[in-house]
Amino acid sequence: MGDHYFRTEDLKVGYGGRALLNQVCIHLRKGEILTLVGPNGAGKSTILKSITKQLQILGGRVVIGEKELSKLTYRELARKMAVVLTDRVRPELMTCHDIVATGRYPYTGRLGILCREDEEKVDEAMKLVSAGNLRNRLFTSLSDGQKQRILLARAICQEPEILVLDEPTSFLDIKYKLELLAILRKMAKEQGITVVMSLHEIDLAGKVSDKVLPVKAGEAYGCKAPEDLLKEAFIRELYGMEKGSFDPVFGSIELPPPEGEAATMVVSACGGGIPVYRRLQREGIPFIAGILYQNDVDYQLARHLAAQVILEKPFQEISDPVYEEARRAVSKCSRVIYTDIPWGSCNERLRDLLEEVKARDDIECVYWK
Repeated sequence: MGDHYFRTEDLKVGYGGRALLNQVCIHLRKGEILTLVGPNGAGKSTILKSITKQLQILGGRVVIGEKELSKLTYRELARKMAVVLTDRVRPELMTCHDIVATGRYPYTGRLGILCREDEEKVDEAMKLVSAGNLRNRLFTSLSDGQKQRILLARAICQEPEILVLDEPTSFLDIKYKLELLAILRKMAKEQGITVVMSLHEIDLAGKVSDKVLPVKAGEAYGCKAPEDLLKEAFIRELYGMEKGSFDPVFGSIELPPPEGEAATMVVSACGGGIPVYRRLQREGIPFIAGILYQNDVDYQLARHLAAQVILEKPFQEISDPVYEEARRAVSKCSRVIYTDIPWGSCNERLRDLLEEVKARDDIECVYWK
């Protein structure tokens, strides 16, 4: 436990003396990123507000370094921890520079006067989040996404050892989502800053985090590496998903497959079928996918979107039973869509299947470029 810079032990959090979550255990080293994931109302924000001293802890301990959170004064805490929460900030007549500059107040005198070094840190922080051009704009005139970047700059300007963020990617377009997470990743690894945040984007959580902490309906699960937790069945249970699915290979959320009997078959390989699958799903057309190998990238999506997937074992020649299954599937279809396929000794019989289809007058055979 000695090498963990930030930790909670049997933490109990809630409101008005009523516990919402019990036994929240977090153990982080310097430079690690932890992301809280889970449905709305599960208690993610409650955890964040409790570890930042905005809510009274109902039980257990929060330890930063060797000192308990309860023993730190707010000024001491401000030099160790910066916070960006979702609460709307509405400062009147303050420019973006003024907002970011408040991040230096833990280091200034009682009058809050910034020296040249402080001003340089303000400029550096704004530049880091691509907000230098907003310096003289009134904070209240900004879009929600711009405000989020300014609040992050304020936190960076504070030079924290721990950075706590509640849904920092909310209101950001994809460009700034990626830039923000890249900044956090760089700060964590190069400056040793420990990051604790919540995200709704499961795919991004799996890519940026060293550890994830799932939270649901009064229960905080184990704090583990994303590859150990972000699995299809677990995400379905965590969010109570009844329709659609989570694909841990792509890190994507998929809508449910089209309903109805399939009259279209897609013959593809090596990713060529993916745009076809998505087009058919958008149009609400159920389809059959095959013959696919279990290690083909097309299979990873087909298993979520196709009404039927015809499979063969990896690196095997297409067997008689699988070939006959494909022929039976074709006989139920009025259309077969095929893509560019790299041919080899293993999948030669798939070419035979396509030749059979092209020779039939009752099936429309369509090449997808």
